[in-house]
Amino acid sequence: MNERTPPHDMTDEPRSRRSFLRTSLAASLVTLGSTGAASAFATMTTTEGASPLAADGATRRTVIIDCDPGQDDAIAILFALGSREQIDLRALTVVGGNVPLNLTERNARIVRDWADKTRSLPVYAGCPKPLMRDLVTAANVMGRSGLDGVELHEPRGALEKPHAVTYLIDTLRAAAPASVTLVGIGPLTNIATALTAAPEGAKAIREIVLMGGAWFERGNYTPAAEFNIFVDPEAASIVLGAGVPVTVVPRDVSLKTLITPARIAPFRALRNRCGPIVADILAAGVAYQKRRRGVEEAPMYDPCTIAYLLEPTMFGGRRVNVAVETTGQLTLGETVVDWNGRTKRPANAMWLTDIDAERFYALLLERIARLP
Repeated sequence: MNERTPPHDMTDEPRSRRSFLRTSLAASLVTLGSTGAASAFATMTTTEGASPLAADGATRRTVIIDCDPGQDDAIAILFALGSREQIDLRALTVVGGNVPLNLTERNARIVRDWADKTRSLPVYAGCPKPLMRDLVTAANVMGRSGLDGVELHEPRGALEKPHAVTYLIDTLRAAAPASVTLVGIGPLTNIATALTAAPEGAKAIREIVLMGGAWFERGNYTPAAEFNIFVDPEAASIVLGAGVPVTVVPRDVSLKTLITPARIAPFRALRNRCGPIVADILAAGVAYQKRRRGVEEAPMYDPCTIAYLLEPTMFGGRRVNVAVETTGQLTLGETVVDWNGRTKRPANAMWLTDIDAERFYALLLERIARLP
């Protein structure tokens, strides 16, 4: 949800990539439609060549959220839990990212408590560090706990015993073809490890929707790289090359969905528990930007993935080829988007560029209002 500030040394070179880069780049099965978008979207300024997305007409999705809570992750989880008629959220798998794994898994269990899902939403702890690198975090942004701005309690429920990767492998192996949507809103280490260890599970994936990357707006962790991709670029490369449908919700969208005091106020006015919690988290993001840049606005990151699942017609984008820089000294973690087809490589992702921000905030407010 916020701009990440990197440490001074960002030159950690990978040791070996061969064992992880086992899957090949293949065309995505994501489909792009140019009809069915709301009339309000037609007046938006879009990136040249982008098209409004069409509703897919599908019923309730079976969803697993792979996350690293993290302020914006917390709101995304609550957003999904407030949308039960469209999202059947089966589990949270957790990775080290915004803060170390012992905090991200704790935070995931706290968030489910806020929504009264302590017993019904399992949480699985996964990889504590990237595939080939040391973990870098965004604790300077998210706070030492990862959930700066809200009062935290001791989680009321325990972790599930299986490792998150084991859970993903077992679940995908047992699922019907094209039946499971994975939402990746942290570093993609867990998902990449599962797809590498058990590539046959890919057949069960309907779509991977990930928050990560930047192209037209550039990076928030380095000049070239967005945080989630920078933390584990090898994992991102594996996921984008796995031959499954991928939709990327990048920083390009997040900066068109800015959090402002006026947009926080309706959440503060809700009379439930979760509304003021969301308001506190949003306000913490704006406060960080105020301290850092002197502006009272902040990007909206992870919840945009849930909005895409619920109402794809509020977005615009294009199927493109996306590659991840895994060796560059200055460009490590950059998502290289072939917007105009110059490389002739097949499209492997839907890259979103535009969003109707007013529709987004109206939908988020409606769904948070449904929670306890």
